[in-house]
Amino acid sequence: MILPSDNSATSPSPPADAASLDLDLIRKYAIPGPRYTSYPPATQFTTDLLKLKLEEAIAADNQPGGGPISLYFHLPFCETRCWYCGCTTIITRRREAATEYIDDLIREVQLTATLMDRKRPVTQIHFGGGTPTFFPPDELRRLGTLINETFNVAPTCEFSVEIDPRRLVEDHVVALREIGATRASLGVQDTDSKVQLAVHRWQPQNLNQRSTAWLRQHGFKSINVDLIYGLPLQTPDSFSRTIDDVLTLNPDRLSVFSYAHVPWIKPAQRIFEDRGQLPTPEEKLAMCDVAHRRLKVAGYVDIGLDHFARPDDELAIAQRAGTLHRNFQGYSTNADASLYGFGISSISSTRDSYRQSFKDIVAWRAALVAGQLPTERGLRLSEEDIRRRTLIMRLMCDRGLNYANLSRELGVDFAQTYAREIASLADLEADGIVRCQPCGIEITSRGAPLLRVVAMRFDQYLSTAPNRHSKTI
Repeated sequence: MILPSDNSATSPSPPADAASLDLDLIRKYAIPGPRYTSYPPATQFTTDLLKLKLEEAIAADNQPGGGPISLYFHLPFCETRCWYCGCTTIITRRREAATEYIDDLIREVQLTATLMDRKRPVTQIHFGGGTPTFFPPDELRRLGTLINETFNVAPTCEFSVEIDPRRLVEDHVVALREIGATRASLGVQDTDSKVQLAVHRWQPQNLNQRSTAWLRQHGFKSINVDLIYGLPLQTPDSFSRTIDDVLTLNPDRLSVFSYAHVPWIKPAQRIFEDRGQLPTPEEKLAMCDVAHRRLKVAGYVDIGLDHFARPDDELAIAQRAGTLHRNFQGYSTNADASLYGFGISSISSTRDSYRQSFKDIVAWRAALVAGQLPTERGLRLSEEDIRRRTLIMRLMCDRGLNYANLSRELGVDFAQTYAREIASLADLEADGIVRCQPCGIEITSRGAPLLRVVAMRFDQYLSTAPNRHSKTI
């Protein structure tokens, strides 16, 4: 950042009249754009795998002296479909599918591990879904054994898992702790019964309370709650009551996502249009405002792009220190770790490559049976891609750019090299979203909800690619 943050672990809670968002400004700039969990965005991936030579990228990543590793496991099964969901999922009640899938993950891990330097420390593990707790506890134990026997898991590894309170039993929590998990993210979305019925996700608050009690009882050190605003039948008042309910859980972090309406990708979402239940854009913006005001009053720090944390949380500390990082799982403290993803649709990344596995389980499984990496598409990054990734990630994490620091890191005169992009910020500066100074750029508190809009000005692909993204807020 250009200016030091005024957040600190000892800061008092914000006043009860914490400033509202500038809804007119947000409305003006609420345009489709990437979420920038990667750069270039996944919309740039290609299926021309021979050209990409991704195994060479893996080999280069595993030269002596390689840095830490992050592992992601996509566990895609759900018993029922939540109609808003944009994730890659498989709907089934057949529990044997979990056992078969772990068998396949064993093949994939063993196949990939032969290409890796397994002495490198694993500093982050994440189980995503789908619903990881669809898997019986003993299957989670089997996956944990595979990880710990295959990789060098660091004693301080940040091990997180996504949890559906509707599908959780206490032995799930026991099994996850046994294999090393210490962080949990609860999918709540909304606690209003009418909204839950409208999105096909019935989840009484007592299930959320029970889940958090089990997690704390068995030693999980951090609990995150996921919420979504902009769902059918939601109103600013109802969403405020949801926040009331969630605050009783005393979460360490919250992710408050804007509902991404992409029925051309997820056809199940068309039901919302047919029923005419979606809130208006004005109502959706008001919900966003409610979330920011209520959570700031409750003492949470706005980390950036939908994320909030307690002032003493590691994310908030990393934000103040300028060491916050962003990857496909969102904000993280694990900078510079190579990401190795396993399971259908999972994404891996090294310094100069991305690769994504088949989304179709039949194609993914067939590749594994043939002894091949189950890669469907990917991307090799140019040096310019890598430079722009660095500056976009610094915008997303630091809310600003320091020209001198970036010039040293990137080996270019930053202000001269990106003069055109800096000049393009004139309208954002006039609207009070950014402050441009000779030494760098600062995103203002007024402009913080529009981080993605600022980052888009440095994205060299947006003008040449069809826009297939959800709105920025």
